[in-house]
Amino acid sequence: MSRPAAAVNRVIKAYDVRGLVGEEIDEQFVFDVGGAFARLVRDESAPGARQVVIGYDMRSSSPSLATAFAEGVVAQGLDVVRIGLASTDQLYFASGLLDCPGAMFTASHNPAAYNGIKLCRAGAKPVGKDTGLTTISDEVINGVPAADGAAGTISDRDVLAEYADFLRSLVNIESGRPLRVAVDAGNGMGGHTTPAVLGTIPGITLLPLFFELDGTFPNHEANPLDPANLVDLQAHVLATGADIGLAFDGDADRCFVVDELGQPVSPSAVTALVAGRELGREIGATVIHNLITSRAVPELIVERGGTAVRSRVGHSYIKGLMAETGAIFGGEHSAHYYFRDFWGADSGMLAALHVLAALGEQDRPLSQIMADYQRYEASGEINFTVSDAAARVDAVLQSYAGNIVAIDHLDGVTVDLGEGSWFNLRTSNTEPLLRLNVEARTTAEVDQIVAHVGAQISATPGPGGSTP
Repeated sequence: MSRPAAAVNRVIKAYDVRGLVGEEIDEQFVFDVGGAFARLVRDESAPGARQVVIGYDMRSSSPSLATAFAEGVVAQGLDVVRIGLASTDQLYFASGLLDCPGAMFTASHNPAAYNGIKLCRAGAKPVGKDTGLTTISDEVINGVPAADGAAGTISDRDVLAEYADFLRSLVNIESGRPLRVAVDAGNGMGGHTTPAVLGTIPGITLLPLFFELDGTFPNHEANPLDPANLVDLQAHVLATGADIGLAFDGDADRCFVVDELGQPVSPSAVTALVAGRELGREIGATVIHNLITSRAVPELIVERGGTAVRSRVGHSYIKGLMAETGAIFGGEHSAHYYFRDFWGADSGMLAALHVLAALGEQDRPLSQIMADYQRYEASGEINFTVSDAAARVDAVLQSYAGNIVAIDHLDGVTVDLGEGSWFNLRTSNTEPLLRLNVEARTTAEVDQIVAHVGAQISATPGPGGSTP
């Protein structure tokens, strides 16, 4: 059946499929998406391309949607391997292990009413707008052609233990000092993967918070990017005397860190720490960082003998550069961490293992260790609602005329003001927003730049908030 283009394009976005269940996404819709995806990947040369692996999160709508997608795939003659409840990085692991395309049913940190699909090719290679999603949306709009020949088969495979073993094989933390680790799963898939990965490690005492899988998110949103959703973990760390706190988002592909004082650790600092560890085993390797991570990140990469490569914001850009350059690691401001040894895909749990290993190897508390990677102060991401983004950006640039040391347009506009001060302004792909990130040597300098840029934009900050 054909579908209205506007309705389909509203749900099939630049990086994934996402929408309101029952209104924008239902079983018939995902059946068609499954069929179109099968047609996209079935002629690929990878040995596993004749099958698709499917996982899903804890949302109440996920099992039935995953089943409908599987039926769409087998109707096109491909087989399906179901791994059941999974984190997104567990699905990526299965795609790499089986060398086949994959589909993960999740809406990540979005509210309970939403669901969606993250798709990948064999070996966890991303599927985005320019690498298949446009083809899929066109077929769903025009009607997915029926297949000739026999239908595929559906089988089940539990890969959780293999996933946990694989991650632990990449980072050795068993030789470190004992650690008390507080983990806030936010009622998301971290409650599924954390016990499997960390719960069996000698010397690790897990202090769980909200591990019950519940897609209604009864305690707080599973979005640690919003500082309000870290409050429970911060209190839990202090109440339990934990050495470290970890917070996962809904599908557990992102991990945020809180130190023993209950203070959030910047994802830029985590990126720098993991980069240093990876460069310690492969001197001269390439590390990717997006353009709004701290300037401390490329500085530290170079100091450790690595090559720093700057990327636009967005996982498809990072993953593309990871493949193009053979980078050993990549990090984003949003706490997505990418690893060459994990098929170039992102894994919050693998990043957590690196931080735990670094902490266990030293007698110093985490706050002191992370201070080594904190050279600048940052505003976090601030959103401004605008209707004429280009004009607002021009006004900001004109106000700094004569004071700009350097400027580039890799993603929006990045302005270097000298002496460690810079800011980036970029537009949202989906909303009428300008996103501002500022970094400088002191908090006072950051505040001054934020105030000045905000005055030029002359708009009320929209929903969002600062990155911890």
